[in-house]
Amino acid sequence: MESSPKLSIIIPAYLEEKNIYKTVMEILEAHDILDYDYEVIVVVDGSPDGTAREARRHHSKKVKVYEYGKNHGKGYALKYGTAKAQGQIITFVDAGGDFDPKQFDKCVKLMEIFDADFVIGSKRHPASKVNYPRLRKFYSWVYQKMIRVLFGFSVTDTQTGLKFLRRRVAKDVMPRVLVKRYAFDLEMLVIAWQLGYRRIFEAPVEMRFNDLGTGAANFSAIKNMFMDTLAIFYRAKILNYYLKNQRQ
Repeated sequence: MESSPKLSIIIPAYLEEKNIYKTVMEILEAHDILDYDYEVIVVVDGSPDGTAREARRHHSKKVKVYEYGKNHGKGYALKYGTAKAQGQIITFVDAGGDFDPKQFDKCVKLMEIFDADFVIGSKRHPASKVNYPRLRKFYSWVYQKMIRVLFGFSVTDTQTGLKFLRRRVAKDVMPRVLVKRYAFDLEMLVIAWQLGYRRIFEAPVEMRFNDLGTGAANFSAIKNMFMDTLAIFYRAKILNYYLKNQRQ
């Protein structure tokens, strides 16, 4: 019987035909030199282009590609990928290749050193090296101020698309997540916090903004993020929903 890999790298992908092959290749090149096993799970979220075809160009046994016909959003794709993951540690990575995968191992080591529930990348960490549009930076700053007021988080950046968590935490938290698109990252952290998983550490990131993907901020996305955030607040603080309702 094969032992489970140490790390599962889950990549939700929608309209990423131009990026996904390179993103996966960079992950393979960075991780094949490490002394532990890993798997790459690409979840093609109902993408009508050639994203699945490009992901399957990799013939490594470490790469697993799943797809379904209808687009459900990032949150749904990550829940789907988590259900398939076998790793002791699970990480979520954006398909656009914004992050240098060489930094992933540092996050794994931080998980082990601090016995963390989460290690999350933060653009605001003093050691981070980021290059992304000024307007997007402003939106992010305003949003994090709102998060601090609503939820009392000391976390400085909930939305950077690089997060590592224990498999046991993922299996407990993910079935409770309801948001399928915009504020998925926040809801996951809110649920974890309410369930008592509070060993959350922030790590510096090296981030190269890739405007070929679909993550660019726009007014509609900002409005939907705001509405999702208020819905999470209502469920968490008014209804106490996440503690009352067990696995969905």
